[in-house]
Amino acid sequence: MNLKIGVIKGDGIGPEIVTEAMKVLDKVAKRYGHNIEYRQLLMGGASIDVHGVPLTDETVAEAKSCDAVLMGSIGGNTSTSPWYKLEPSKRPEAGLLRIRKELNLFANLRPAILYDELKGACPLKEEITEGGFDLMIMRELTGGLYFGERKTEEVDGVMTAFDSLTYNENEIRRIAKRAFDIAMKRRKKVTSVDKANVLDSSRLWRKVVEEVAKDYPEVTLEHMLVDNSAMQLVKDPKQFDVILTENMFGDILSDEASMITGSIGMLASASLNETKFGLYEPSGGSAPDIAGQGIANPIATILSAAMMLRFSFDLDKEADAIEASVAKVLKDGYRTIDIMSEGKTQIGTARMGDEIAANI
Repeated sequence: MNLKIGVIKGDGIGPEIVTEAMKVLDKVAKRYGHNIEYRQLLMGGASIDVHGVPLTDETVAEAKSCDAVLMGSIGGNTSTSPWYKLEPSKRPEAGLLRIRKELNLFANLRPAILYDELKGACPLKEEITEGGFDLMIMRELTGGLYFGERKTEEVDGVMTAFDSLTYNENEIRRIAKRAFDIAMKRRKKVTSVDKANVLDSSRLWRKVVEEVAKDYPEVTLEHMLVDNSAMQLVKDPKQFDVILTENMFGDILSDEASMITGSIGMLASASLNETKFGLYEPSGGSAPDIAGQGIANPIATILSAAMMLRFSFDLDKEADAIEASVAKVLKDGYRTIDIMSEGKTQIGTARMGDEIAANI
């Protein structure tokens, strides 16, 4: 198969971790007889440095011409970087919001898996994590508070800021269907997270999700308020299969889920549109404080590449090979510093990529 992949290496540790994912993809292509054409694209701070804006129209067009996009982390130090002296619409993260909207990437999948080998890196009690856990957070990505109307103005002599949280039934229905479809391939349970005791948007969310659930009689649906779900994630993560939620709640809960897997460096991510096109990225930030030191964990980006093979190219066998290789490298005792524990072998970013590629 010929794979045309757009590559946005990004900022901070982004270029380092994406390089390792490409190394693993190249090994997969060689092993299974595929050809990969990479298209290098700029976004975020790297684009600001060259073009003065975080995302150009040309980059959007080039991304649309690819079969999928692999992306590193975007952004920098918000206190010291000159990027954050620009107006908000020209800062690195504005490019991220725009590309999601331009490519209609409404469905964000974030699997959170606790590997048995990483139980020691998990901050939860051993009796909670015994046997590990495997859950999928399905986050709506192009609506809600992050894309609502916003303004700051003086009201009765006091500076006041407004942010609008808006969802329509069609936006809710399409993400709910995607969540139920994925649950059918897993353990057939959906936990829909909202704040229906307070928010009208959540009450509509709950109503539409219940309508969608009628088409999936084999799937168990439960509703959970977001504050309770945050507590339940650390109390009993094994109870969850697919967590379905809106944009901001999903942003927060997926970061919480990443830490109970041992490190945010372990959390892969896929953002999909209504076709097979997707943008694949690690869930963690650009970590500018460790950029260039060769110590960043590339596993989340490598697992994101596996998701790309699975969801955009239907190459399940190849995706399985990457995931199995990651598990073997962890079983063999190799660790980057963020997941290091006593008795294991600490290695850097490039060596981790080498070890995973060698086991394909």
